[in-house]
Amino acid sequence: MERRNLVVIMGFLGAFVLLVGFAIFLGTVGDKEQAVVEPVEEEEVTKPEQPVVLDPIAPAFTASELTALPKENWIGNGGDVYNQRYSVLDEINTSNVGNLKGKWVTNLGSGLEFKYSGEASPVVYNGVMYVITGAHEVSAIDVKNGEIIWTYKPELPDLTTVCCGWTSRGVTIGDGMVFVGRLDATLVALDQKTGEEVWSTVIDDWKKGYTITSAPLYYDGKLYTGISGGEYGTRGRVTALDAKSGEELWRFYTIPGPGEIGYESWPSDNDAWKRGGAPVWQTPAVDPELGMIYFSTGNAGPDVDGSMREGDNLFASSIVAIDAETGEYKWHFQEVHHDIWDYDAPNPVILFDTEMDGKPVKGLAQAGKTGWVYLLDRTNGEPLVGIEELPVPQDERQKTAATQPFPKGDSFVPQVVTAEEVAKEVPNYKGKVATAMFEPFWDEPVLTKPAAAGGANWPPAAYNPDTGLMYVLATDQYMAFSRMELEEYDEASIEEGKMYLGSLIAPVEDAPRRGTVTAINVTTNKIAWQQVWEDSAYSGALTTKGGLLFVGHNDGRFIAYDAKTGEQVWEFMTDAGVNAPPVTYEVDGVQYISVFVAGNSLAGSKHGDSIWTFALDGAIESGSVVRDDAEGDAEEAVATANPDEGLEVYEGNCLACHGNEGTAGHNGPDLQLSEIADDPEQVIERVKAGGTTMPAFADILTEEQIQNVAAYISQVVAPKQ
Repeated sequence: MERRNLVVIMGFLGAFVLLVGFAIFLGTVGDKEQAVVEPVEEEEVTKPEQPVVLDPIAPAFTASELTALPKENWIGNGGDVYNQRYSVLDEINTSNVGNLKGKWVTNLGSGLEFKYSGEASPVVYNGVMYVITGAHEVSAIDVKNGEIIWTYKPELPDLTTVCCGWTSRGVTIGDGMVFVGRLDATLVALDQKTGEEVWSTVIDDWKKGYTITSAPLYYDGKLYTGISGGEYGTRGRVTALDAKSGEELWRFYTIPGPGEIGYESWPSDNDAWKRGGAPVWQTPAVDPELGMIYFSTGNAGPDVDGSMREGDNLFASSIVAIDAETGEYKWHFQEVHHDIWDYDAPNPVILFDTEMDGKPVKGLAQAGKTGWVYLLDRTNGEPLVGIEELPVPQDERQKTAATQPFPKGDSFVPQVVTAEEVAKEVPNYKGKVATAMFEPFWDEPVLTKPAAAGGANWPPAAYNPDTGLMYVLATDQYMAFSRMELEEYDEASIEEGKMYLGSLIAPVEDAPRRGTVTAINVTTNKIAWQQVWEDSAYSGALTTKGGLLFVGHNDGRFIAYDAKTGEQVWEFMTDAGVNAPPVTYEVDGVQYISVFVAGNSLAGSKHGDSIWTFALDGAIESGSVVRDDAEGDAEEAVATANPDEGLEVYEGNCLACHGNEGTAGHNGPDLQLSEIADDPEQVIERVKAGGTTMPAFADILTEEQIQNVAAYISQVVAPKQ
């Protein structure tokens, strides 16, 4: 039995300063600002006393290497640059997966605080794994035994413009380097052997709301990165950089400027396009044969107030194809016109090849927050199965679009709310209930499905060419939308670095939240099978030639389904929420499966810090305790409640869900409207015990912290009138 690695690496501080220079390079799209290659600052890198030899290091991967279906290695965020998350390995299959056990577990010692979320896919090359935590610490790990080789610990600023919790969805490798997109909107290259910084390029100013949560894409000697921050009045873009130097090559703005394709979809009498949003949350896909990269975009800004941005608002909530060499626009498909529901597209696009009507097809699939999969011909952006533009309900104040695209086929989450359902499941709700998809709202709350969280959110889907099925993880949740004029957004009131939602997006307190794991036939857009959970499905997927689909659960289970039938064939209980996509690879002829088990703030799952790795000859049993220290089990303390200190607790544990000052959050009810928020005793009880979608904090926070945060909520956020 391999020993479990409860690693606390004591090494020496290795760092150096390397001046790369400044790259001031005018882009080809929009009113581009300067991009600067920053002098490399000293960052902490811990290494073992006896360094492990990393040889050979990752080369400048060719197009054929990047499009090859993963086997020995998992070199891209999505496995290959098609983002299929499929492997040809089949040693572990439907006949023997029941024998799968833990091989080793490594605790990374990072990202345990509740504000962090573990969403990263590891990458694996020649027996070494590279993984990043929610705190943006990167570790290189020997996959044979789980030993940490080096750890890079960046010194991030005290970020105040992070929309949806501190997280990273992965790193990428190439040219002997590990590439990291950091929350401070900086792209960093690390030496693959040592973890030391080689170069660092600032993509934009985090103080203005720009952040990076996705793994960059490595292709043809270039790096491509999107930018997050659509909630802060930012202007989305994809940036291309030279992988060796970090020099910026070009930008493609996802909100077109004057004279560019799509600019006419924004008002001509204001500057709404400058703050139009459309962030790119995920790693793009590439078709080297066509020479195009593909990505989907986030919401328009402000998220749910369309009154100042009349028009379709391209290229928000869209799928976009651009030239991989130049960044030139090729085509787009908008999933939601003039989006006011935050029904954007953070799920990675998947490229696939199949046959339809006896003819070969180059397909593209994207799972939206709307609850539909959008299937397109990736050569031109035309629908493969059929998408109809149909009339939808209108509200002149919201400047709503006259029609919306309705894909033919099945939705993977409910899109209709009935009065009977509301009376049974959310009897305390007294507002209006939507009667149709895309129903608008203004000052009166409107209860609808899907929620702004989806549908399909960021957790990546997977595609299996053996079954012809795409596997989508999603959330089925009620949400109440209302404008309520909490804030008037006009040209004079907009501030850089300030959240810019324009209204309220709030789940209904104590309403159920379910999840779906759905297999969709990509030639018909019909459901082949579906599993429904009593919680959100919030991890991402892996599928294999062994006929398996692997997904994680909020409660700590790692689950395998038969990829053809949907029958559950295996599960394993880990030590925290499994909220990251798994990967698989082969070492010395043995197949391994690894997953980052660290929990997620928006999912409300238990936090951890571990990489779990499984094999057929593993010996760690389901439900094993992998930490024997007392980290996180602080002694209870009793003190006079301090709302000022409670604010700090709130920002670290509650802000991602409930928003600044308790309002305009993501996945959490508006505390300013809560019936219990002004009562400290009820708040303490809720914080300790949790709720339908809220985790229990009794074992996470000390008694003093709970009292302080309750004081902040009851005295500052929602005081008695």
